[in-house]
Amino acid sequence: MILPITAYGHPILRKIAVDIEEDYPNLQQLVDDMYETMHATSGVGLAAPQVNLSIRLLVMDATPYADEDPQAKDFKRVLINPEIIEEEGENWVFNEGCLSIPDIREDVERISNIRIQYYDENWKFHDERYTSVMARIIQHEYDHLEGILFVDRVSNIRKMLLKRRLLDISKGNIDVKYKMIFPLKKKGRR
Repeated sequence: MILPITAYGHPILRKIAVDIEEDYPNLQQLVDDMYETMHATSGVGLAAPQVNLSIRLLVMDATPYADEDPQAKDFKRVLINPEIIEEEGENWVFNEGCLSIPDIREDVERISNIRIQYYDENWKFHDERYTSVMARIIQHEYDHLEGILFVDRVSNIRKMLLKRRLLDISKGNIDVKYKMIFPLKKKGRR
């Protein structure tokens, strides 16, 4: 089932998400729905707060970047209760977008290498290192679990320039091809 995406301005996007237990209700169905939603919206990552759940769960599929980075070929992951343990390497800038902030893309600086610990959908523990685009996607989605959005990582002047567009997104004054939950949309508006 394709789930609606929470839009910029929704309070759940600013909460720090909570860990879940192995007996979380309907977890496999949620993971399947998040993958279906991510693929239907042409995303490469999706965090649970983006589907209105403040839990530490994210899915990712880096395969669209396989031409640029061979490591991304068939790179699909479910990360439950992830924790970034280390960030190291060079800062690198990459143009990012977000399903919760449609039609806005900005250059964001992030660290190139990470070490992360998490559980997969079978509750197997992982302690892994990632670089390049995989590290980038994980960091972006991990930020969602910490209540941080990619627009928080741009310069103050860029934030000021984006203010009106972000408000329009919150109000639902945007044409988007997937279902969204707009926090400031007035009832009765189409």
